[in-house]
Amino acid sequence: MLYKKSVVFIASLTSFPLASVLANSPLPPVSDRPNIIIVMSDDMGYSDIGCYGSEVQTPTLDGLAAEGLRFTQFYNTGRCCPTRASLLTGLYPHQAGIGWMTNDRKLEGYRGDLNRKSVTIAEALKPAGYSTYCVGKWHVTPHPILGEAVRKHNWPLQRGFDRYYGIINGASSLWDPNSLVRDNELVTIKNDSAYQPAEPYHFTDAISDNAAMYIQKHDTKTPFFMYVAYTAAHWPLHARPKDIAKYEGKYDEGYQPIRKARLARMKELGVVAADAELSPLVGDWDANEDLEMESALMEVYAAMIDQMDQGIGRIVDALKQTGQFDNTLILFLQDNGACQEALEWMDTSSQGPRGAFPSLNPVPDDVIHYDDSQPKQTRDGWPILFGGELPGPVDTYMAYGEAWANVCNTPFREYKHFVHEGGISTPLIAHWPKGISEKNQLRAEPSHLIDLMATCVDLSGAKYPSVLNGENIRPMEGRSLVPVFASQALDREALYWEHEGNQAVRVGDSKLVMKKGRPWELYDISEDRSELHDLSKAKPELVAKMAAMWKDYAVRTHVFPRPEE
Repeated sequence: MLYKKSVVFIASLTSFPLASVLANSPLPPVSDRPNIIIVMSDDMGYSDIGCYGSEVQTPTLDGLAAEGLRFTQFYNTGRCCPTRASLLTGLYPHQAGIGWMTNDRKLEGYRGDLNRKSVTIAEALKPAGYSTYCVGKWHVTPHPILGEAVRKHNWPLQRGFDRYYGIINGASSLWDPNSLVRDNELVTIKNDSAYQPAEPYHFTDAISDNAAMYIQKHDTKTPFFMYVAYTAAHWPLHARPKDIAKYEGKYDEGYQPIRKARLARMKELGVVAADAELSPLVGDWDANEDLEMESALMEVYAAMIDQMDQGIGRIVDALKQTGQFDNTLILFLQDNGACQEALEWMDTSSQGPRGAFPSLNPVPDDVIHYDDSQPKQTRDGWPILFGGELPGPVDTYMAYGEAWANVCNTPFREYKHFVHEGGISTPLIAHWPKGISEKNQLRAEPSHLIDLMATCVDLSGAKYPSVLNGENIRPMEGRSLVPVFASQALDREALYWEHEGNQAVRVGDSKLVMKKGRPWELYDISEDRSELHDLSKAKPELVAKMAAMWKDYAVRTHVFPRPEE
């Protein structure tokens, strides 16, 4: 098919013993099948980790990449909850019911709640003998609203997971998260007897520590699947002072020097083409009224990534300590491109300067936060600051804005929410000592979140169901990445995207893409992945053909009918 013509591989020989066993003979014993851990970060750009060009310190992820594979053309859906729906189910997000966000728009593709015509990876792997764990951000069902009945029908334990620790909704303070759940019950950081950290609580560390705890307590006679969904580095910018200090002054030169340094490093690493062009600069560094604040925003963002990488290191240590590291496939990716949101939409009416005493009534430690993604105060009564003070502490709630997002997406255009390369491109690191013998190699096969379910089913020996609990289950859309691990191409016609009117289709190296309400643009990704040279006027027949393909996809997968805004 078309993709076979465009695949470029750095290496050609991989030892893949278990995959061969699964493909050609009866399944090996359950205890010999690999554990699978999918780790996903939140709102990060393609160039934000060290092994993809960043100056941020990510030794754990860099180490996994050095001993494994890096995919250079892996894609997400461009937004948080559609990505989670697609990852969990192996479907395009509209097929799973989450084409936009987790609000119900009364249409098949936009119910905002993971539907029962889909199965999660956990639901697929449990019948094959896998234990299943989920840690972190869920965000595929409406989250609890204060005063409403708590609906648990689509919480992780109701969708195939044995254990869960994390938040049901999409954003919260990292110092005091809302909608925090242990297994099937809402908890607070103070009344959760299963986890009381030595340091002041921070959600990034809590995700890492609980994942490590589940690994340490796991019965190694059986394999496990674990989904670790960090909220780092999604706003608010909350990090520990010791991690922020590592980056003091690191970003004082401004946006363009960091972008140029990243691009040079990316070319050296091979994660972009040697002739890759830098997209237009966003933001004027010298026009900033407060350069200390502008630098600090990126310093805290970098510290959040650093802290996450440290936590992934603890997960790796838990695997090694329990003898499970060699036969565990670890996949790391990101849910969308860098986030340009500046939080200017947030209500700042309660904002006030820090003073000697709290100005608001404290909230007791045993009161559960429900829908508190736009907090007005800390638990002890201090007003939340959306500016005026440097970010990081519990009483701040800030984002780093469009200019830094442009840096993080080096060298691509656009951001989270859009389906140009800056919105949908993500690193994918694959590490599995027992199954992948090649080290520090690249894979250029165009691949997508929809492929993760197929990969998990392939390696686990599970049978993807056609019916579950009386519901007809939609077939998987993806392809197993196991052949790509072994330097083989995938047989696929096209990949598709749609989010809030932004839409795209990729066929081979040709990508047709549009922003909502604008004309189609056409790019040759093999020569112009930064999407700077529009070929649509030069190739109208190809535009028409690919647009027709996209429309067929949109009808088939319930993009249409689309809700009115």
